Amino acid sequence: MRPATAESGHLYGVGVGPGDPGLITRRAAELIASAEVVVYHAGTGRSSNARAIAAELIPVEVIEEELRYPVTTGAATHPDGYHAQLAEFYDECAARLAVHLDTGRSVVVLAEGDPMLYGSYTYLHERLADRYPTEVVAGVPAFAAATAVAAEAISRHEDVLTVLPGTLPVPELARRLADSDAAVVMKLGRTFAGVREALRQAGVLDRAVYVERASREGQRVLPVADVDPATVPYMSLILVPGLDRRADSAGRAATAQAEAEPASGTTPGTVHVVGLGPGPHRWLTPEVAELLGRVDHVVGYAPYVDRVPQREGLTRHASGNTVEVERGRLALDLAARGDEVAVVSGGDAGVFGMASAVFEAAEHAVADDPHYAQVPVQVSPGVSAAQAAAALVGAPLGADFAIMSLSDRLKPWQVVADRLRAAASVDLVIALYNPRSLSRPEQLFAARDVLLEVKDPSTVVVVARDVGRAEQSATVTTLGEFDPATVDMKCLVIIGSSSTRVSPTGHVWTPRYVE
Repeated sequence: MRPATAESGHLYGVGVGPGDPGLITRRAAELIASAEVVVYHAGTGRSSNARAIAAELIPVEVIEEELRYPVTTGAATHPDGYHAQLAEFYDECAARLAVHLDTGRSVVVLAEGDPMLYGSYTYLHERLADRYPTEVVAGVPAFAAATAVAAEAISRHEDVLTVLPGTLPVPELARRLADSDAAVVMKLGRTFAGVREALRQAGVLDRAVYVERASREGQRVLPVADVDPATVPYMSLILVPGLDRRADSAGRAATAQAEAEPASGTTPGTVHVVGLGPGPHRWLTPEVAELLGRVDHVVGYAPYVDRVPQREGLTRHASGNTVEVERGRLALDLAARGDEVAVVSGGDAGVFGMASAVFEAAEHAVADDPHYAQVPVQVSPGVSAAQAAAALVGAPLGADFAIMSLSDRLKPWQVVADRLRAAASVDLVIALYNPRSLSRPEQLFAARDVLLEVKDPSTVVVVARDVGRAEQSATVTTLGEFDPATVDMKCLVIIGSSSTRVSPTGHVWTPRYVE
């Protein structure tokens, strides 16, 4: 924000709340009543809701600037589409306001709800706040009015509340709803049918509440399942309250214990340990896709669980890194109750993935309770990161190779160094997983030094980054020229053998034969 000067006026982004003028804050009312210029947005063919809310406060002699959208729900006329057309509109609006600000006038931009929550004011703020002294006045957001009107506690205790736009694709919206304790879905209107389908897929439709025109004349509160999509205006939203967790701690503990213990006579389900491949959906195997389409639960590291489409009947169990065995035990507990469970990994689950952790968890579980021996564990293969990286550049794994992880979280660094040296000494191609992280910035440098003890500096090195994604890249260099500082956890590094070569076409390959 630029400091005030004698020449410039002040820009104010003022929230006027969700509809009831009584919910306008005292600071907002003060600024509106003393404004020299009042600005508000209006839809095509409609009057401004923000102006209607603040009408009684707007001075008679004030200059009014109506910013009428060139397009709202209709088709954009700009050759580059809707967002380009709106960007030009906001540029024009900012230029109009700058004329007033340059003459020293105070400019108040009215915003429904809160100016910085899905508000049109934000686009003016981005264009003007670094040029003029600016103040943003918070307003009561629509969802706060909706929770009051519906008399619903949206979240309790440690519930995480997620605010989502209804314009998201249905699979993405369903996934985010399933991963949220409580949610608010805004931007309805023509999106309502898709939003209701996402709620159904996420398994939360039965507790979703529809609120229309909260705090205004004609407000409605209904179960989402009872709403006719043809009647839904843009100024409506959906509340998904968090589950009531007010039960006493003893009751919760008893329920958790009962769920964890296999019921007598229950036929256990299967724990399916699956690899999702290194990134794109096209690398998901048909077998894994079929399993994910029918299991009751998905368990895994949160970024991998996020890659599984949400659907009705699926419960997601996402967790952080470094708790692999605990995830495996949870999967076994769920399967022991008779449910089908998928434990997901990126790449191939058997290559530095969850398969080994599940078998470790099973070993401990059987030692505690022999019943767990009856829980089947099946591993389904996936495309590994090493395979994908190799394919990106050609065929560097065309001969004998070793796959190693540089992480020393589960083994001492000296073991890593000894294995690197041994693999290099017998001239294997080496694919390095987990090459370098913020917590392990120096180990790849040490690994390079170990390899240079044995390998020639001219040995081919490949650094593959974000394989299978839009930002994928591959760098081919030599061991002597290799700079570990260019590598992070998005990379996989392949160190060639003495026979690995780069073809005239730029492909990297290792002959199947030994000369």
